[in-house]
Amino acid sequence: MRRNSLLTAATLSALLATTACGAVSGTANPAAPSTRSASAGLEATAGAAGATSSDQVGASQRMAAERVAAAARAQREAADAKKAQDAAAAEAAAKAAAADAAAKAKADAPATAGAPVQAQAAAPVPTTASPQHAAAPAAPAPGAQPGAERIVPTTYTTAYTWFDNTPAGSATISHPVLHQSAGGTGTFEDPITIAVGHSLASGHDVLDFPAGTRIYLPDVRRYFIVEDTCGDGNEPQSGPCHQGANANGTNSTIWIDMWIGGQGASAGAADDCASRVTNVNTAVFNPASNYAVAPGAGVIHDGKCDAGYGNALVKK
Repeated sequence: MRRNSLLTAATLSALLATTACGAVSGTANPAAPSTRSASAGLEATAGAAGATSSDQVGASQRMAAERVAAAARAQREAADAKKAQDAAAAEAAAKAAAADAAAKAKADAPATAGAPVQAQAAAPVPTTASPQHAAAPAAPAPGAQPGAERIVPTTYTTAYTWFDNTPAGSATISHPVLHQSAGGTGTFEDPITIAVGHSLASGHDVLDFPAGTRIYLPDVRRYFIVEDTCGDGNEPQSGPCHQGANANGTNSTIWIDMWIGGQGASAGAADDCASRVTNVNTAVFNPASNYAVAPGAGVIHDGKCDAGYGNALVKK
């Protein structure tokens, strides 16, 4: 705009000088009107040119401003989209981490100790000799917590005596609870020692049933308490009592081994009584206290083997 203004001022100065010369000479200048007309036309042309240039510059500035605003708007939209994408990714990562933590916690949860092993393949076992028993004494284990009564009609029962305990000729037990050595009369208050299968696979001695668990056997009409383990050596989990499923082809699910004593009898009489109670029988785990109990202290008492009552559950 400034260059167009300077051009108009120079043109006006020239026209004024021409007009002044005509006036001084005193001669009429017939061309003057046409000169002024031309000058006016020039000024009009110059003004129109200036307006056109001004409009073009303004339009260019508006277009540039609009481009800048559009670019800024696109940049903001891109930034907002990236923020939304980052937030979604963070949320997905948090959910995945939570799922991994839950899966790890579930995998690390310890298995319940003391559950009976019922579904393992049967291993060859002797049909006449009673399994040997752990001899090393241990600190008294706590009694089992009270639980719901459970009746198992597929329990394989065997017996061990004074003569075939480990060590032989003793009443040593591995997990004393009520007795420091194998014993008991068979009442609910004074149950007889019984041995169960166990495992050393974890590096700790884990019994199939916790020490202190009470069991009632109707065939001998006496209560028993878990205070001993059935199976010797470094891998008792490979032995007969722990492998209680289908013992000797009997379709059993659990194997337990009752103490019948025999100190006052002969080894032969004790073995005969052990053979008599070896069978698939009913066992009641965590029994009520009102089942019938036969008289006499223990299965072998007063020179007889007190067994053969059958599997019917008789209350007092």
